[in-house]
Amino acid sequence: MPLVLAATPIGNTADASARLRESLESADVIAAEDTRRLRRLVGALGLSLSGRVVSYYDSVEQARIPGLLDALRAGSTVVLVTDAGMPLVSDPGFRLVAAAVAEELPVTVVPGPSAALAALAVAGLPSDRWCFEGFLPRRAGERRRRLGELITEQRTMVFFESPHRIAATLTDLAAAFGADRRGVVCRELTKTHEETRRGGLAELATWAADGLRGEITVVVEGVVPDRTPPAGADLVEEVEALVAAGSTRRDAVDAVAGAHGLARRVVYDAVKTGGPASIG
Repeated sequence: MPLVLAATPIGNTADASARLRESLESADVIAAEDTRRLRRLVGALGLSLSGRVVSYYDSVEQARIPGLLDALRAGSTVVLVTDAGMPLVSDPGFRLVAAAVAEELPVTVVPGPSAALAALAVAGLPSDRWCFEGFLPRRAGERRRRLGELITEQRTMVFFESPHRIAATLTDLAAAFGADRRGVVCRELTKTHEETRRGGLAELATWAADGLRGEITVVVEGVVPDRTPPAGADLVEEVEALVAAGSTRRDAVDAVAGAHGLARRVVYDAVKTGGPASIG
């Protein structure tokens, strides 16, 4: 029998699919990121579980895999659920899926709610090409370096963030991508106090300065290539800003060249002839 990756509601229990209900009630084993949340969901849906429930979160993930593989080999149906949304999307499960695939054990999915897709849908930003970046690093320096790597990203970007870091993250996003870059903050999607706030990144950072509550997803517009070649001094300024944020000189030059569709040599020469000693 298969390993079933089952999506759970991200807030509104009415979003639980008939297949999710059936999968939970018929499972031989349910591996849950938080067994207490699973029990609350089961109670809200009026379900009756007959299978064994085991915890499956980051700290115990590796230790649980052998037992779950044994169950699959023995013909049991194992259902994997996380706290909310699709398993593996910034949640545990990848190692188990990889191990099952390596042994050619069947893996299937019960699709359903996803905070990333829900936020992308309501954002009003281009959705034909997009990328999911999950949670940015907690440390400010590492977060700024990661954003420096995304400075040339033309696709719409989707991030998850915690309430106590959202203000700092929006401030860093504005510094990396520009104060006026369009962004959307989605809070408590599908829940009673759902809120979607749109605006420039600096405006959003100011709005969130006192903190937010709930589950938060941030959607940010990708860079729109400027077809007008910038002046050499502007290129130097952009490289200098990336280096100050933690990028190496080589990476900064490559990023600026890519952002403007220029040959690397053009940016390198501008820096070499006009840049300050710190990056020249």
